[in-house]
Amino acid sequence: MATTLKLILGDQLNCQHSWYAERSDAVVFVLIEMRQETDYVLHHAQKIIAIFAGMRALAQQLQAAGHRVHYLRIDDPDNRQSLPANLDFLLAHYQAAAFHWQAPDEWRLDQQLQNYAAALAIPSQMDDTEHFYTGRDDAARHFGGKTRWLMESFYRQMRSRHGVLMTASGKPLGEQWNFDQDNRESWPGLPWEPSDQRPCHDHSALWQTIQAAGIASFGAPNAAEFRWPLNRSEALEQLEHFIASALPHFGQFQDAMSSKAWRLFHSLLSFSMNCKMLDPQTVVSRVEAAYHAGSVPLASAEGFIRQILGWREYVRGVYWHRMPGYEQLNTFGHSAPLPHWFWSGETRMRCVAAAVGQSLEHAHSHHINRLMVIGNFSLLAGLAPSALHNWYLGVYIDAFEWVELPNTLGMSQFADGGLLATKPYVSSAAYIDRMSDYCKGCHYQKKLRVGERACPFNALYWDFFARNRETLGNNHRLGMVYQQLKKMDSAALTALQDQAAQTRATLESL
Repeated sequence: MATTLKLILGDQLNCQHSWYAERSDAVVFVLIEMRQETDYVLHHAQKIIAIFAGMRALAQQLQAAGHRVHYLRIDDPDNRQSLPANLDFLLAHYQAAAFHWQAPDEWRLDQQLQNYAAALAIPSQMDDTEHFYTGRDDAARHFGGKTRWLMESFYRQMRSRHGVLMTASGKPLGEQWNFDQDNRESWPGLPWEPSDQRPCHDHSALWQTIQAAGIASFGAPNAAEFRWPLNRSEALEQLEHFIASALPHFGQFQDAMSSKAWRLFHSLLSFSMNCKMLDPQTVVSRVEAAYHAGSVPLASAEGFIRQILGWREYVRGVYWHRMPGYEQLNTFGHSAPLPHWFWSGETRMRCVAAAVGQSLEHAHSHHINRLMVIGNFSLLAGLAPSALHNWYLGVYIDAFEWVELPNTLGMSQFADGGLLATKPYVSSAAYIDRMSDYCKGCHYQKKLRVGERACPFNALYWDFFARNRETLGNNHRLGMVYQQLKKMDSAALTALQDQAAQTRATLESL
């Protein structure tokens, strides 16, 4: 009997894929734990554990359903630790007559598999992952030949095409497309964040195997009390808990930050979605149904759906349109290395310590911590965008390059010069104080611009715009900033620039 080998990557854990609709002894499904994937950047321990555990769970599920599965564990003596070498071994082992794989979502893997398949002497085929609403090139087709894209137009087109939160006459519910203005409140402390109902697994043995294999990592493994889902069933339970207990408040407080509640009202579904345990269509339809049932305000439902139907699909389109080369963009020429506290959280800046600390503890921090604390500081301080990209890609459990790279290089660091975002997302201490409790009890004083106790964000903020006047001065969204700079006393600006230079020279000791 001629055998077909079908490869399943670590972020392709969709148990509902059409590959599995029928059982066939002529098909062998292959899953591989390998150093190629653990080592290309330094990863958070929980990310390695979660992906391996999710892969093992899917393999067991497929075997229980009667499918043939070959699973190469990280410590298997047959494991060559690279994808081409392992495929060579497995194709020969089964004397396979054909090779199939699902479309990778990372450019490096896509190129590796395309090149590998092109050299094979047997038929090969790439199949769709059956996960996203859009194809790789749909966003590019939507924008045609335009140099600059705007997510809002793409989002509206997606809402209309899929009939999400639309009236029978084709208009948006609530007579507006976007309720972002209603979703920017700071959190006063109540209502309290919902209890954490995610599953709790003991992956101590798996963690010992990972360590014994010599895989380097960082962050807290939390292996004995591991809180991330392993399969679609657990992810669906998490979705239902989110809709019932957190989504009603999500919109109102989605931009809020707190040292007291790291989850607040966020779903924490991004890992299970980005590994394809949970599909976006199910998530969007359940959220929309909750709105129609009267249990969720429209602003919350729309704000959450926009992140998935709009932003998630949009950044994927940006990624595939701009790669390769997007990862090398560096509009401002920033080159400073990441300070040591990116791996320890030990800094006197309370906001950064909280955001980085949450990331190291949980392999997760919500989008405003990522953008307006860690990313904000990194851009103002002139940290190398490529180094920050590698840190984000490694530290966050939901980070895969297709979604992380545009968010980091484009949205957070404006390293693409505005191909993704219309302005740099930076702020002084005032925004952080308004949206969080981080400034209370901080070593640095939020209102001081110069001096030893001045908040580093303040001088860095004005220095950033002063230094980049030629690049950013004509940006229509920054008119007010440059008007204020124009009115600033020259001596005051010089003092701010001196303060910023001192801060950039002493990043390690902040």
